[in-house]
Amino acid sequence: MAGVSAVRRFPVVADLTLVTAGAMTANVAGYLLQLLAGRWLGVSGYSEFASLLAVQLLCAVPALALQNVVARELVRGAGAAALRGLQWRCAVIVAVVVAVLVPVVTAALNVGVAACAAALGAAPALVLLSGEQGVLQGGRRFRALAVVLGAAGIFRVVPALVVLAVGGGAALALWAAAAGIAVAAVFARFVAGSPRVRARADEGDAVQAIGVLPVLRAAQVQAALMALSSADLIVVRMVLDDADASRYALGTIATKIAFWLPQAVGVVLYPRMAQPTHSAHAIRSALAVLSGIGCAAVLGAALAAPLAPLFAGQDYAPIQGLLWLFALHGAILAVLQGVMLSAIAVDRTALATLTWLGLAVEVTLMVSFARSIPALITTAASVAAVTTLLVAVIVLRTADRDQPRTSVH
Repeated sequence: MAGVSAVRRFPVVADLTLVTAGAMTANVAGYLLQLLAGRWLGVSGYSEFASLLAVQLLCAVPALALQNVVARELVRGAGAAALRGLQWRCAVIVAVVVAVLVPVVTAALNVGVAACAAALGAAPALVLLSGEQGVLQGGRRFRALAVVLGAAGIFRVVPALVVLAVGGGAALALWAAAAGIAVAAVFARFVAGSPRVRARADEGDAVQAIGVLPVLRAAQVQAALMALSSADLIVVRMVLDDADASRYALGTIATKIAFWLPQAVGVVLYPRMAQPTHSAHAIRSALAVLSGIGCAAVLGAALAAPLAPLFAGQDYAPIQGLLWLFALHGAILAVLQGVMLSAIAVDRTALATLTWLGLAVEVTLMVSFARSIPALITTAASVAAVTTLLVAVIVLRTADRDQPRTSVH
C-alpha cells in the first residue's frame, strides 16, 4: 500500500514542480517589473503605476474564474469548442464592463485616462489567456501549462520594461504590457490546440445551456479574494502621501511573492478537490503545504530585508523592517486562496460571504484609523488572518461531514 501511495505521490510532485517553475518565471518577471518601475518612475510616479496594476488584478477576476470553470467542465467531459465559445462570451462581457469602468476608475484614483485604459484594457485578453490555461489544467497537461504560464509572464513584462528603460511613462508601459498579454493569449491557444476528450454529442449543448452563470458564481469567489488581497494598495493612495504610498506599494512585492509562490499547489490539487471522496484529504494536504511555504516566505523576507534599499533605492529604506509583515499577509492570503479554490471545485461558493465581510472590515478600519504604513499593513494582515481561520474551519467541517455520505455511493 505504501508503494502505491508513493507512486501516486510522484506524479503530483512532478506536476507541482513543473507548474511552480512556470508560475515562478511569470512572477519573477512581474516582481522585476515592479522593482525597476519603482526605481525608474520614482516615488512620485510609481504609486499610479502600482495602483493601476492592483486594479488590473481585480479586473482579472473573471479570467481566473473562467480558468477554474473551464478546467472543471473539461474534466467532466465538456467539448473544447463549447468551452471556447464560453471564453469569447466572457471576453465580450468583460470588454463592455471595462469601457464603463475606465472613467470611473480614472476619477476615483486620480490617474491618467490613458494609463487607466491600458491597465483595464488588458482584461479581455486575460480572459482568453486564462480560458486556454483552463483547457490545459483540465486536461492535466501540466508541462504545457507551465510553458504557457512562464511565456505569458515574459510576454507581458519585457515590452513594458523596454518602454520604461527608454524613458516611457506609466501609460506607455501599461499599453506595452497589454499588447504582450494579447500575444500570450494567441500563444496559449496554439499550445492548447484541440484537447482529446470523451464527450457525448449533447455535452457541448449542456455547457452552452449553463452559459456564463458558473463563471459568475466562481467570479464572486475570486473577486472577494482578489479584493481582499488588493484593497490595501488602493486605500493607501487615499490616506497616505505619494511617497509613503509608493513605499507601501513596493512593500507589497513581498506580499505578492508569498501569495503567488505556492500557486501551483491549488492548480495541481484542484481536480482532486472537485471529487467529494478525496476533497477533505486534498484540502488538508493543500493547507499543510501552503502553510509550510508561507512560513518559509516570511523567514526569507526577514532575512532579505536589508537588501531591499540596494535594489529599490534608499527612498524605500523605511519599510525594510516591515517586509516580514508584508510577507505574512501574503502567506495568509495564499492559505485563503487554497480554501476558496476548494469551494469553487465543488460549486459551494456561498463561503465567499465571509471574505466579502472581511474586506468591508479591513477597508473600514483602514480608512477610519490607519494613517501610517505600519498601521495599514498590520490591519491588513490581522483581518486576513481572522477571515482565513473562519473560512478554513467551515470548509474542513463541511468536507468531513460530506465525506462518509459520499463514500457510501
